Amino acid sequence: MNTRWFKRLGWFYVPISIPGTVLSILTVAFWIQIFLAVDRRSHSAPDTLYGVFPFVACSFLLLDWIASRTSQ
Repeated sequence: MNTRWFKRLGWFYVPISIPGTVLSILTVAFWIQIFLAVDRRSHSAPDTLYGVFPFVACSFLLLDWIASRTSQ
């Protein structure tokens, strides 16, 4: 069973099925949760960005990897 979850558009992947959309929404919800948690304890904007970056970068790379595997 080979289903396509994402479609490649330039450098990015766009969800074209329900599992791809759910995965994208969950990833963005995770980013928002992390931003709010880090921003609550930070003292400046760079402090917030330094705290958020590892989580956002890793989850974006995971989403990109899954999208690349389910787009062909």
